[in-house]
Amino acid sequence: MNSHANHCIACSVTSCKNHCQTENYCALEQIKVGTHEKDPTVDQCTDCQSFERR
Repeated sequence: MNSHANHCIACSVTSCKNHCQTENYCALEQIKVGTHEKDPTVDQCTDCQSFERR
């Protein structure tokens, strides 16, 4: 379990293995953001590709 909050990456996805459990931040140094759409037009088209299920 990661516990060091990276205050540059806010995150509220508590089911992610990389979520800092003591604060709403990611514990990774950097994340990868991608898309599942050919031409994304809204934020729902983007994904945190660093997500790992807890």
